[in-house]
Amino acid sequence: MESARRTLLRRAAAASPALKFVVMVGVMSFFADFTYEGSRSITGPYLGLLGASAFTISVISGAGEFLGYNIRLFSGRGADRTGRYWPITIGGYILQMSVVPLLALAGNWQWAAVLIIAERIGKGVRNPPRDAMLSHAARDIGYGRAFGLHEALDQFGALFGPLLVALVLVVTRHDYTVAFAILAIPAAIMLSLLAVARLVYPRPQDLSSSTAPQPTTTRLPRAFWIYLGAAALAAAGFADFPLIAYHFQHAGTVPADLTPVFYAVAMATSGVGSLVLGPVFDRAGIRRVLIPLTVIGAVYAPLVFLGGFWPVLIGSAVWGLGMGVQESLIPAAVAPMVSPDRRAYAYGLFTGVYGSAWVLGSIVIGLLITSPGGLVAFCVAAELAAVPLIWIVGARRS
Repeated sequence: MESARRTLLRRAAAASPALKFVVMVGVMSFFADFTYEGSRSITGPYLGLLGASAFTISVISGAGEFLGYNIRLFSGRGADRTGRYWPITIGGYILQMSVVPLLALAGNWQWAAVLIIAERIGKGVRNPPRDAMLSHAARDIGYGRAFGLHEALDQFGALFGPLLVALVLVVTRHDYTVAFAILAIPAAIMLSLLAVARLVYPRPQDLSSSTAPQPTTTRLPRAFWIYLGAAALAAAGFADFPLIAYHFQHAGTVPADLTPVFYAVAMATSGVGSLVLGPVFDRAGIRRVLIPLTVIGAVYAPLVFLGGFWPVLIGSAVWGLGMGVQESLIPAAVAPMVSPDRRAYAYGLFTGVYGSAWVLGSIVIGLLITSPGGLVAFCVAAELAAVPLIWIVGARRS
């Protein structure tokens, strides 16, 4: 045991600064996701308990994603123009981590909706500059590996957060106030780590030691726009979990106590999938990895919306795998397409369009919630429509 510990310490000491930075940001994301994904695992039923309808929940979820994704265009552009990657990242994290525990004080669904949307805005503000900083570190260790490792740590936080919330709900007999309030603890830990990371890594742009040539054009390449279209289609067919959880409750397929557990299963699948598939992506490329994963991901819809208990459990895992792909491998592919000094802007633009497609898809899915067959057909068709565009991008980059 002592020998294994020493070996681990030696390897950690020998790790490159770039890898250490990726791990540091990943640990930060662990506690961030612990906080906000723990919250998101119960916001659907919570809004329903406060009197919101299925369509209202869908609109709230979609509006939060729409604003959160589209504000990235401005935070990304601002980060590139000013070089103030850390201040913008820190501001977004402070907003996001502050509003989650305040859901404990929401007395009606309208105030809860404001806080839920504010949380999404905070995430939107901090993501482009953070991803740009990660991309600089990723150049040395592989984009797929870096984003996959980060996403794995991120999603493991999203695993334990919902599990804690599920435990609290069982112990307190469905006291949502206590469940939201206890999430202040991981939020405080995350903000403390954020301060440490800012001090230890003041300029992540300087972490890469690679001398390989990188894109230098100020214009975004044609492949980027095609790839953006593929991502938008995939997003449109990807239902948000609060609406899925609402369906569980009203269809009677999953007991309320187990809904956070199903979300935790999805997050565990997402984390493991990101960790394993990141290095595979670096070796095999876009076509060989993203195309089969997109096809597999489309299967989530018939399983979660048409299945019973066990198919829904499998569908939740497939949904989690798809979430991992969209949160790690899809952004990993953007970095080598774009000049380093345009990456925050590119990530902001990319995720802004992605989020707009998501909100439009969420509205359609919300309208179709009473027609499961039509809902499933829409989701599957949108996911599969992305495949030809991914093929074109892969062919251009091979």
